[in-house]
Parts: sequence; C-alpha cells; structure tokens
Amino acid sequence: MKIVVLDDYADMFRSNPEFARLRDHEVVVHRDTEKNLDRLAARLADADAVVLTQERSTFPRALIEKLPRLKLIAQTGSHRHHFDRAALSEQGVLVCIAASGSKAYSTSELTWALILASLRHLPHEVEQLKRGQWNSTAGTELFGKTLGVYGLGKIGGWVAEVGRAFGMKVTVWGREASKRRAKELGYEVPTSRERFFADADVLTLHLFANEETEGIVKARDLACMQATALFVNTSRMRLIESGALVAALKNGRPGFAAVDVYEEEPVLGADHPLLRMPNVLCTPHLGYAVHEKFESFYRNAVENILAFASGEPTNVYNEEALARR
Repeated sequence: MKIVVLDDYADMFRSNPEFARLRDHEVVVHRDTEKNLDRLAARLADADAVVLTQERSTFPRALIEKLPRLKLIAQTGSHRHHFDRAALSEQGVLVCIAASGSKAYSTSELTWALILASLRHLPHEVEQLKRGQWNSTAGTELFGKTLGVYGLGKIGGWVAEVGRAFGMKVTVWGREASKRRAKELGYEVPTSRERFFADADVLTLHLFANEETEGIVKARDLACMQATALFVNTSRMRLIESGALVAALKNGRPGFAAVDVYEEEPVLGADHPLLRMPNVLCTPHLGYAVHEKFESFYRNAVENILAFASGEPTNVYNEEALARR
C-alpha cells in the first residue's frame, strides 16, 4: 500500500518505534499543511491509506470524491468533526481510530506553563537577559488569587488541582455536571456567569469544541473581566465569539491573554492580530505536542494500518462503510 502521512510538523512519524513495521509499504510524510483542496487531492491521488494527525487537515466531501483510490483513514486523536463520515462511508473508505482515548496531561501542563510565563513575563525577561539587560519587570504572585476554570472535565480538573496547590481560590463555571463536580471537590461556583468572569484573576477555558459550545464565550463575558486579569485558551479558538478576544484586549478587559489555538491553523508568516499585541503570549498549538502523545498517536495508526492490510480491520469508526467494500 501507499501510505501518506499529513501534517507531521515535528517529523514524529518516522521516529516512532513502530515505523519499521511498515517496511513493506511505501510511506510518504508531509510536514506542512495544504489548505487548497485541489493541491491536497494531488498529494493524495495515489494514496491507499492516509494518516491524519489530529484535525490539522479537513476531509470534506469535495476532497473525498477526488480520491477514488483511497481505502483507509488512520485517524489520530479524539476529534471527528473534520471529516465527512457519510462521504467516506459511501465510497467504502474506512476510518480507524485509537482503541481508547489518550490522557491530555500535556494540555493541562501547557496551560500552567502559559500562566506562569505570562504572569512572570518570562519571554520578555529571557530575551532581555540575552541582550545584556537585567531584571526590568515585576510579576504577579498566584497565592491568594482567584483561578476561574470554565469546564471541569479531565483537563480542567487537573488545572484546578494545580491552582489549589498554588494556594489559589478556584472557581468553576460550565454545565451542571461541572458545577456539581466543583461543589463535590470543594471549589466555589459563583452566583452568576458575570461574577465568574469578573472575579477571576486568571480564567482558563477547558471545553470541548462542538456545535453546542461554539462561540460560547461572548464579548460581554470578556468585558466583565478585570483590567489586570489573564485570559487563557488552550482548548479551541472557536469557543470564543468571532473577533471578541482581540477587541476585548484592545479595550483592556481582560488586560492580558495567553493562547495556544487560533481560528485557522497553522498560522504562518506571523499573520494573526494576537501576535502583534504586546499583552498576549502566543504558542503554536503545543497543547498535545509531546513525544509521549505522538508515540501513542502514531503507534495506534500503524497498528490500524497493518490490521487493515491483513484483511482484518480493527477499531473501525464508520462500520457502515464495511458494507460498501
């Protein structure tokens, strides 16, 4: 089979211990993202199988119908919204996924890296020191401050635990399940949404992005925040009302932001308004970008590819496609 790996920015697929098991197959790895559907179709024209790295590339019907040779998509990560399941199934293309979800410790760790780097001005101070300058800023201490966690799922829960360990007051907002869990764990649930945003010294989003949560954070929510507050987003940018974060930061409420995600990715050529704002710390979607995660992602992909090649596909997501084969 010819296997094409898309969007492997850090070139992790070929360094995976499982890569050698594909020695009998042709493997082509692309380290960039191609957004143009015609050019992407050309890349995939003779591919029997495609490895999708998270949701970095989308697979709409218009692309799928240009790929009559395609038989398998080995999907990594937990996201499923970026490909047209119906179109793939109609063509008999199997989507095989990981047998079980992987833990997102890395995202909660990055959240705290961003919080600490922002509040202690680490990027600025590191660069100043390299230029021969000494201490020129004063940071903010976390102890006694209020940490607002929007969404107390697994990642939000880990972030909240660390906040408590730092001696912060942890408040929680979200669906009833999050509020109920917060009370069970001894965190505070504010009396209103407005108070949740207004009282937080640091507010961090940990929601799964879908149709229900898209744009759930409004401009009026951000306007409630303090001029000294830090807003953190390591989830997805589509959780925030379009344009609201840039406008809010220009208006000074909140005063600062740290973001790892953007409306369109990858962001190339520094072409994003947040990158031009001195009160924002930006990273290139590093939340899940750790060796352990990629080893798991690509190990599962290789196993699914080999199972398919043996005639016994496993972990099939769109089982209706089996009838088309």
